[in-house]
Amino acid sequence: MLHVEFGEVSNLRGSVNHMGGTSNKSSGSIPVRRSAQSGRRTQVVWVSLIGAMTAVGGLLLALEDRPAAPLAALASTDRTGADLSAIYRTQQPVEKGRWTGIVIHHSGSATGSADTIARQQEARGLLGLGYHFVIANGQGAPDGEVHVGYRWLSQLPGAHASGPKGDQYNRRTIGICLVGDGDRRAFTPAQLQRLAELVASLQKELGIPADQVVLHRDIAATASPGRLFPESAFRAALAAVR
Repeated sequence: MLHVEFGEVSNLRGSVNHMGGTSNKSSGSIPVRRSAQSGRRTQVVWVSLIGAMTAVGGLLLALEDRPAAPLAALASTDRTGADLSAIYRTQQPVEKGRWTGIVIHHSGSATGSADTIARQQEARGLLGLGYHFVIANGQGAPDGEVHVGYRWLSQLPGAHASGPKGDQYNRRTIGICLVGDGDRRAFTPAQLQRLAELVASLQKELGIPADQVVLHRDIAATASPGRLFPESAFRAALAAVR
């Protein structure tokens, strides 16, 4: 918010009035000169004020183009069928038909959070977090916590898929990342439970068929989400949740 120090303008007016009050004691040409000086001072104040307002307006326009701040992460839970309705309270409406699939990834690191992943991706030239959702493993954020990224809140394409059709998948699919390295260590039960709940909810809400829920390795030359990702158990859990 622009804060204007009106006291300076009042002081300036007081000075003008004071000069006007003493002008009768001076020669005829002096009041005219002082009036011109006060006019110039008043112009300086208004020009400075207008300049400040213009600068603030430009700053506000620039801020409008920044990515939306992430929604507060959803608390982890061990309850089957946990309420995920908050993920649909987005800044832009979620349109059916906009998203046609879901791609599951791992972060490739044993520890981390949505913030650390975002910083790593920014260092590689991405604009913030590339995934729509991140599910924590307790090593950097609470186990099973679901972080809702700004790309989902603003209904923006992801930056999560690679491969020959990476651009198509980024534009049309939802990227979900499990924190962890699925080639070295199994994901936590809380993560897998939350993943099943999240995917099942998205499928139901957006009409995404089961064959369009894929692992990153299914569409690109990568091991993600790792050899220890329990695909069969995950798909069985999906069916149970639905």
